[in-house]
Amino acid sequence: MKQILLVLPFLCLFLKTYSQNSTVSGYIKDAASGEALIGATCYIPGLQTGVTSNQYGFYSLTLPTGNHKINFSFIGYETQSIGVDLKENKVLNISLAEDSKQLEDVVVTGTRRDRNIESTEMSMEKISVKLVKKLPSFMGEVDVLKTITLLPGIQNGGEGSSGLYVRGGGPDENLMILDEAPVYNASHLMGFFSVFNSDAIKDIEVYKGGIPSKYGGKASSVVDIRMKDGNINKFHGQAGIGNISSRLTLEGPVIKDKWSFIVSGRRTYADVVGRMLGLDELKENKLYFYDLNLKTNIQFSHKDRLYISAYTGDDNFKLGESIYMRWGNVTGTARWNHIFGNKLFSNTSFIYSNYGYKLGVPGNSADQFDWDSHIKDYNFKEDFSWFLNANNRINFGINIIKHHFEPGNIDANENSFFEPLQLTNYNAVDGAVYASNEQKIGRLLTVKYGFRLSAFQQIGVGKEREYQDENAPNADEVISETSYKKGERIGSPYIHLEPRVSLKLTTGETSSIKASYNRMVQNLHLISNTTSPTPLDIWLPTSKYIKPLIADQIAAGYFRNFGNNAIETSVEVYYKDMKNVLDYKDGAELFLNEDLETELLTGTGYAYGMEMLIKKQEGRFTGWASYTLAKAMRKIPGINNGEEYPSTYDRTHDLSLVLNYEVSKQLSVAANWVFSTGNPITYPVAKYDVQGNTMFYYSKRNGNRIPDYHRMDLSFTYDSKKNEHRKVKRSLNVSFYNVYARRNAYSIYFRPNEDNPNITEAVRLSIIGTVIPSVTYNITF
Repeated sequence: MKQILLVLPFLCLFLKTYSQNSTVSGYIKDAASGEALIGATCYIPGLQTGVTSNQYGFYSLTLPTGNHKINFSFIGYETQSIGVDLKENKVLNISLAEDSKQLEDVVVTGTRRDRNIESTEMSMEKISVKLVKKLPSFMGEVDVLKTITLLPGIQNGGEGSSGLYVRGGGPDENLMILDEAPVYNASHLMGFFSVFNSDAIKDIEVYKGGIPSKYGGKASSVVDIRMKDGNINKFHGQAGIGNISSRLTLEGPVIKDKWSFIVSGRRTYADVVGRMLGLDELKENKLYFYDLNLKTNIQFSHKDRLYISAYTGDDNFKLGESIYMRWGNVTGTARWNHIFGNKLFSNTSFIYSNYGYKLGVPGNSADQFDWDSHIKDYNFKEDFSWFLNANNRINFGINIIKHHFEPGNIDANENSFFEPLQLTNYNAVDGAVYASNEQKIGRLLTVKYGFRLSAFQQIGVGKEREYQDENAPNADEVISETSYKKGERIGSPYIHLEPRVSLKLTTGETSSIKASYNRMVQNLHLISNTTSPTPLDIWLPTSKYIKPLIADQIAAGYFRNFGNNAIETSVEVYYKDMKNVLDYKDGAELFLNEDLETELLTGTGYAYGMEMLIKKQEGRFTGWASYTLAKAMRKIPGINNGEEYPSTYDRTHDLSLVLNYEVSKQLSVAANWVFSTGNPITYPVAKYDVQGNTMFYYSKRNGNRIPDYHRMDLSFTYDSKKNEHRKVKRSLNVSFYNVYARRNAYSIYFRPNEDNPNITEAVRLSIIGTVIPSVTYNITF
């Protein structure tokens, strides 16, 4: 009884303090389109505190009762300062208008809360779609993934490569999600274009480190791409016609302020135009890709909102009766937002993803066959954001995924010399729970801490082989094979605790120091011995013989702004330790191999580096310069006699310069120049003759490099002078890719010299060796 009496005064004081607070909450939107503004700032100068809106534009602030001035701001939009007499909980929705003034003339009032300085997130970049559209493009197709590779710590594999290398990680270690749905192959035309149509994209966030607890499943990075919700105020459209493709986007309200839609499509038409022109080469051939994005957004009340979005895209290649190949993604997402009270925001998601490809020889010839492969995901997510108070923002949730893998099915007619074959299918359940809290400790220190608890279980229908040596599987040493019925557990589950923590220490009005640590566990593995993903690569789950990839990363950085926050600078260093890294035996055979685990080797790896970025984001002259100095190494028993060697994704130097200059209201010029160290490669260092056959002796794994890569692109964008007072606006973009016609090496191969077969010569294989111009005509209405 005495203990209860002692506690009661403190409980009453807490309830009294709590009762003196009230909550103001709502959505922050674009005034013109009604689109949610992600990461908009709500700041109270009098209390020197604030929050940012979440990924659906929702914010919540718990403040002492009384009068407060709240500044609502977002980069590129006019700041609104609103006085609030807060006597009780209040809903306040905000619409911000785009800043129509010349950027160099804008006067920023109040205290500006800069995301790069004030947020706890580090190793993260937000990409403006408007900026992406002004940069030089390949064949007139604006590409968000190509823009991402201009940031520090992120590289691609060169022309014709769709893979991203992030801080020494491979292309399968990046979680790419479109409206929360995973995209397993993000390339069109073998990597020259990505599947993300910029006209349908609203927001892009890239995490290289300090990855929030809600993300999991991949070891290196997260590329979170959000589609537009659709203009909820008025009908709007835009279209573009380029060298090889055209685009059309339509959006508008079904019921104004309540229900909107967006439809966006894109298709290349080289095959159609070629047939119209009577080109014999294209009469019986196909070569095109298409994308279709769909989304609808329904607001049932100020507390309930439904989003339904879908994507489908396909590449189709057919060379007469010789060969055909198709690959593509299908995704679908249904999300329900609900607000409990004024502080708790929930998002319930049902997600479907299907990536598949087909390859074959048509007709009835002796070499006819049809091969197809798929990976399908059925995903349920429940996410909560609890705006507890001005100093604590808690996120927690659950995620359950059912994976289905079909590595390869071959069918053939009775005249074919191919035999029908079905590789073993795999199924798995991938679950996780997570929680995190972003806590402000005083005025200078903010800490974000949390965890993700993941569990991965392979299940039937399926089978598992037993080998004589469990640690070194050999296809000739299979002891037994066990079959499992639907839903039966195969082996034991893999359970991992993945801690995440990051902190930000404010060191001045325009500077801060940040640090982070995160553990990432990856249970899906891309089986490919090429430097860049191809449509024919195979995905396999963690199993008895394929262990989960575990990556621990620590990072620290200094962030500083200059010139009234017009110039951002940052320096980051990181170190990443990796366990259960996969690589391949010399001469590994991966094509239609039923025993793929026998071709794999497992070891360790590490990567470290320094990344520097300087960005100017205001005024007529904008752009950035980024530089990365890095190293990525592997150590795997069975390769190089157990000695460490450079990873295939090791790049010592990587430099990007991106510039944009507004010559006038009508004309802007953009340019970028990139340089990177050549990819590691294994060269033959000697040759010998065996019974008339030339055999090569190769150097140590990745003991050489292809020549360094560099390229310059240039573009001009002209907006019609008549656009200013018209509903229909037109613009023309002219781009030049690879301005000085650099013949960058995609790879190096060796062949006998034509004049003297006894001499072996190295040959540079270049995908693009000339300047490629493009013209794109854009219209909005």
